[in-house]
Amino acid sequence: MSDRSLIKTVVQKFGGSSLATPELREIAASRVLEGRSRGLSPVVICSAMGRSPDPYATDTLLSLLGPSRTGANRDLMLGCGELISSAVFAELLNTFGVVAQAMSGGQAGFFTDDAFGDAKILHVDPRNIFAALERGIIPVVAGFQGMNGGGALTTLGRGGSDLSAIALGHALGAESVEIYTDVSGVMTGDPRRIVGADAMDRVNYAEMTELAAEGAKVMHHRAADWARVTDTSYAVKGLRSNIGTVIDEGHKPNPMRPVTGVTAVHDITFFRIIPGDVDDARELRKLEITVFGRIAERDVSIDMININSAGIFFVCSSDSTAAVRTELADLNLAVRVRPHCAKISVVGAGMRGASGVMYHVVQALVDSGIEIIQSTDSNITISVLVAEDEVVRAEQAIHDAFKLGRSLQEVSL
Repeated sequence: MSDRSLIKTVVQKFGGSSLATPELREIAASRVLEGRSRGLSPVVICSAMGRSPDPYATDTLLSLLGPSRTGANRDLMLGCGELISSAVFAELLNTFGVVAQAMSGGQAGFFTDDAFGDAKILHVDPRNIFAALERGIIPVVAGFQGMNGGGALTTLGRGGSDLSAIALGHALGAESVEIYTDVSGVMTGDPRRIVGADAMDRVNYAEMTELAAEGAKVMHHRAADWARVTDTSYAVKGLRSNIGTVIDEGHKPNPMRPVTGVTAVHDITFFRIIPGDVDDARELRKLEITVFGRIAERDVSIDMININSAGIFFVCSSDSTAAVRTELADLNLAVRVRPHCAKISVVGAGMRGASGVMYHVVQALVDSGIEIIQSTDSNITISVLVAEDEVVRAEQAIHDAFKLGRSLQEVSL
């Protein structure tokens, strides 16, 4: 057996949009062959081909099941998309004169817990991957899936193929992990809505985790956080351009350029709960526990939480609005509800130690005549809530205020 430390691997993940057509699959295959030309041993992660209503896309497969509950049958069906994609892509690579072998997530060594539909990776055993590489075979692994202790196929939740790539890259000690998508890297804003949005050369782990969590679709937030925790560097690249953004800890924050990017989450409802005559601190604490306890029992995720003498404030997705209303209906509280909102987040590790960032966010929105409904901030993120019909103007105003996407210009705060 060869020394595994001498096998220099590159993990290359191709999303559904990168595998949707024969032409795109051929471009993806060329990226794998290019990896070999660099003296690396490629390991491929495939998502399901295309997007709904394409026949093997995850949402298309899900529609065949109807209103099925989460469980082993549902996961087995959903995992078919990645299995088909991996087999098709492996056969395509074979036509290019290399030997490729499709593998399920379980065969590739992804072992998970029993949480069907949102399984947690317990560990990755790459022995089958190394065995294939030692024989000169390119493993083509079905992303988004693993296997539980009972041998059942489990799925990792939305965006799970990104997580598969990062986890396998870490387990292999890969030279690099490359996430291929339909845009050339991590953008300063959504180019479909923001004029002048541009790809960034480099961001750090914390920034990418925040951008992904706050709405950037280019990388799944769980995968970004796994990379941060395990110090697994990776690159997000455009399939056609083969250029993109490197994400690692080598990017140092610049207080003179404190904002890295702007993201948005849509279809949000804003709640304000007015405590009324309750003014005793202990009674207020009981009220807060009751409100948040009931919402938690409904398994509703809430965000932008603020508690003060004026009330309890938070947001939830529009899909959860009815459930929250129902839980609060019998508490004899004044509840104000504002639907059709959007959350805009400004992210940048350079905010630490920089003054005036919130001022510039507020000033940009005030100058544009946009109401700030609610705001919150954390270590490297500032979030504001605006009306949904003003989100595009708001994103553009903030993007312009910080001169994002214009690498030769700096902002002095």
